[in-house]
Order: sequence, then C-alpha cells, then structure tokens
Amino acid sequence: MCIAAASIAYWVHNLDPVAIHFPEGWFLHGIHWYGLAYAAGFLVAAFLLSFWRRRGLAPVANIADESSLITAIMIGVVLGGRLGHVLLYARDEFVADPTMLFRVWQGGMASHGGFLGVIIAAVWFSQTRKVSFLKVGDLLCAMAPAGIFFGRLANFVNGELVGRPSTVAWAVIFPREGSEPRHPSQLYEAIGEGLLPLLWVLWRYPKKLPPGQIAGEFLLIYSAARFISEIFRLPEDGFIFGLTAGQFWTLPLAVLGVSLILISRRTSNDVARKG
Repeated sequence: MCIAAASIAYWVHNLDPVAIHFPEGWFLHGIHWYGLAYAAGFLVAAFLLSFWRRRGLAPVANIADESSLITAIMIGVVLGGRLGHVLLYARDEFVADPTMLFRVWQGGMASHGGFLGVIIAAVWFSQTRKVSFLKVGDLLCAMAPAGIFFGRLANFVNGELVGRPSTVAWAVIFPREGSEPRHPSQLYEAIGEGLLPLLWVLWRYPKKLPPGQIAGEFLLIYSAARFISEIFRLPEDGFIFGLTAGQFWTLPLAVLGVSLILISRRTSNDVARKG
C-alpha cells in the first residue's frame, strides 16, 4: 500500500508482526517474527562457532563446550537485553506493569544490555574453561553481528523504533505514528550495526589477530554505526547531555573497543620483544 505525498508515493507499513498465528484460546497468539529473528541469530552464531572450532580457530575444546557457550550466550543476550531495556528505557512502564518484563515477544530488547550479558557469558566461560578472556571475547564479537542484523529487521517488521520524519524517496509511513513519512531507521541499523560488522569479522577473524583485536574493532564499528543511525531515529527515549539516549549509552562501548585494541597491540608487542 502506498500514499502519495508531495508527488512521491510512500510505502505504508502494514507488516504483521506475527509470522504464524495460533487458534483463538491458545496461551500465545502465535510465533512472532521477533522471536524468529533471535532464533536465526543464534543459529548463525552456532554455525560459525562450529565452523571455526573444527578449523582450530576458536578457543573451544569440544562439542560439549561449544554447546555450553551457545547456551550461555542465549541466556546472556535474552536476560541482559531485556533487563537493559527495562532499566535504561522502560522504567516507568515496568513500575506501572512489572509483568511486562516477561513479554519479550512484544519487543523491547536493549542491545547495550545484551552486550553486558554476553560479556558476563565470556567471563564465565573463560574462567570455567581456563582460556583467554580476550580470545573468547573475539569469538563472541565475531558471532554477534548476525543476531543484531536479524533483530533490527524484526524491529522494522514490528513497526517499532521508527525514524524521524523525512521526505526521502524511500521513506516509510508507520500508521501507528501518524501519516508522516519517516526514515526506515531500523533498516539503517540492520545494515550499519549488523551486516557491515558481520562482513568485517568474517574477513578478519580467520587471520588469527592478537587477542582482543577483533572484539575492539567490532565494538568500534558498531558504536560508530549506532551513533550515526541515531541521527535518523526518533529519540523516543529522550536525551542525555545533549545526545540521544542511544548515542550516550554507546559511548562506553566505543571506549571499551579502543581499550581492547590498545591492550591487544601492547600484548602483541610484548610477545614480539620477548621472542
């Protein structure tokens, strides 16, 4: 469906967030695209982990450890993402209705919280398996972009996290936000935060770089893409020190990325000098 405005026909968002509908009376209404997006992200992550492990590129000893790491990632992403959304962006909504914490199929996952959950999973795995935290971090950051990509596509299907008003030819009208065409910022984020980092790490990871390098590069690329995409996204979560909330909470990730790269290079130089 399209609506003509100023001689340009804009597409009107009418996508159904439910991929498979269940009969009336069931506990759940159906299977949502949002849930399928997360499943797709985990499946790609599991494939990459298995692929790299069998080629000796991953700090994972066997299939059992591979399964444990994937499970830890899933728990970290879901719990961290949901709690991050509630604590950073939906505190008032949670106070009014605490049960919203469990309605994850309706959307509402903060990538910043998901990152924290993944970091905790990396710490747990490196400590229990006695492997380098930086190597585990590189692996997880190489697996993460696919999930971000599918998640942002699901945001677009849900018609959430919409962009600012715009008259660009590819603008989209989201009926829940009125009749004004807007930037499809979810797609910008899918490309910048997911697809581009994915292509980057797929190229860089097999090169066996110093531990921490891949993680640092991924965090910098993600942070830059998120910071830029926020320019086109409706600042529905308000501002902090003149920046949108998304931009502000991205700054620590950028700092962490730079720190990891510096640590990686220093460690590499120390090893070279000793050698």
